[in-house]
Amino acid sequence: MARATARHILVGTEQQCQELKQQILDGADFAKLAQQHSQCPSGRQGGDLGSFGRGQMVPEFDKVVFSAPLNEVQGPVKTQFGYHLLEVTSRED
Repeated sequence: MARATARHILVGTEQQCQELKQQILDGADFAKLAQQHSQCPSGRQGGDLGSFGRGQMVPEFDKVVFSAPLNEVQGPVKTQFGYHLLEVTSRED
């Protein structure tokens, strides 16, 4: 079964998501931004979601996690929870 590890930042608006993505692209630390801005409890761990299998996350999130290149910031990804930036840190197919 396919498994992945990923981290994310969850915010309420697409604009805030875009602004944080630009900060990361400009060299800001993903984990520090997650701790400061993420509305998800995982933010305390730098956005780390640990390891999970296909189908364990909402479909919009799952689709990106199991198709995106590793270690590249993806997003904004809209789900019922808000807007996510996500980074896949490993994946086994």
